[in-house]
Amino acid sequence: MGRREEKKLQAHQAILESATKNFKSRGFMNTSVSDIMRESNLGVGTFYSYFHSKEEVLMELLTNLFAQVEKTLDDNEKNFTPLELLEFCCMDTAKMIDENRFILPLFTSAGVHSDKPEHMPDNLSPKFKKIFQEIILRGQINGDIRCDIPADLILEMFHSIFQAAAFSKLEISFQENIRLKIKILLRGIRR
Repeated sequence: MGRREEKKLQAHQAILESATKNFKSRGFMNTSVSDIMRESNLGVGTFYSYFHSKEEVLMELLTNLFAQVEKTLDDNEKNFTPLELLEFCCMDTAKMIDENRFILPLFTSAGVHSDKPEHMPDNLSPKFKKIFQEIILRGQINGDIRCDIPADLILEMFHSIFQAAAFSKLEISFQENIRLKIKILLRGIRR
């Protein structure tokens, strides 16, 4: 890689890191392109050499986070039964969301007044839905998960756990909240 390409890569990474920091501290809606570029020590004009909008930055960050969760799941898939894999996937997702709270409104899409940018998908569920759906269906085929409950209903329950934990007033951490709710749900869907 030449010096010019290396500088481009460094600038791109600096913008992503600055955006992450600003989205975490200010929230997506309260972060401007100027905030991102001030934090990255680059000019505002430089931003538009890499991204068209802050929504595009957010989508790249989300894609990277999802890829991390997907890789962790792929690396561990063979070690677990479908029920164990559901629990593992939920906890890994909860950890990712807890460490990157700026994506929580996007993940839950709970209300009109959420910190969800315009022109963004309604939620992150479609990407995560596919992962959870495949595990649930495999569990039903294997006989580990009840077949008298539709897979889509079970899937909806998992999504609602993240929504409930997001708005919980209990004095426990987000990840602990998810862990306990998952424990209850898994006992109910076990065959």
